[in-house]
Amino acid sequence: MKRLWRSTLRIGVVLACLTGVDVAMAAPAQAAFATELSGLPDQFTAGGRVATVSAVVSRSDQGDCLKVRWSMVLAVQGLRLDQVRVDRIEETGSFPMEVRIDGDVARLTDRQLDPGTLCPGRTVTAQYRIGFAADVEQGKVSLAAEAYDQNLQLLSRQSATREVVGRNAVAPPTTAAPTPSSVPTVDPTEEPADTPTVDPADEEADAADDGYAGGAAEPPAADAAGNQVSESGAGIGLTEAAFLLGGLLLFLGVGLLMRLRQLTREPEVADGVAVAAVPTGPVGDWERPTGEWERPADRRRWRTVRR
Repeated sequence: MKRLWRSTLRIGVVLACLTGVDVAMAAPAQAAFATELSGLPDQFTAGGRVATVSAVVSRSDQGDCLKVRWSMVLAVQGLRLDQVRVDRIEETGSFPMEVRIDGDVARLTDRQLDPGTLCPGRTVTAQYRIGFAADVEQGKVSLAAEAYDQNLQLLSRQSATREVVGRNAVAPPTTAAPTPSSVPTVDPTEEPADTPTVDPADEEADAADDGYAGGAAEPPAADAAGNQVSESGAGIGLTEAAFLLGGLLLFLGVGLLMRLRQLTREPEVADGVAVAAVPTGPVGDWERPTGEWERPADRRRWRTVRR
């Protein structure tokens, strides 16, 4: 029973240590990569100039060089996907992509690995040309650039959301203050008319209602494409949770090892059998055992020999 317990304990220690080491090594691997989106305008104009957006991935560790495969997740609100045009370009020209559409979300993944190689101190860049049809009036578009390695393991992700406005969007009219010459004169003999007063708080509330009615919809879900620019290190993410799990498993492994060492020091004594003490003095002080260890005398030694 004790041997079975020791074997189970050893297996548990080995599994806990291996799991803790794997988790601790995998967490810094994801934290060593970072992705940025550059070239994003403040807002996209429908039917206007095509914008060139760049996704740049970098690494801060000293690992081996690897190849990168890019994937862009695009989600729209207030417009259709067929009103958006996205081209993946490289120095040699257009880069082939595989497109998958699910409702208002489209994923554009490179069919080939990026020509660049991601090494320590270097970056890999992907460029996208994004344009919108002229019949778009107003809407939102969310972009999420994801960098994967050659084994399709996610390295880093960055997302952003921008407004899309039409070229014929009418600016809200501005009311000029009346000049003194345009102020009408009132006869003192006439009774003053009831002039409605407007509370400034009501004006602000009306302005907020007008802005809401202008088409600002709810941002897309985070698992679709992200809605705001993601920042690393905010809150407890996957990396912090992996570190905590790895530390807990390592602590458990150390405790099991100490328990195993304590158990192996205890001598195994069978029930009802005493352990004989072994003399510790010099060899000369040992006494020769008696009894069954004495060799019986050979009677044939005194046999009479014929002459």
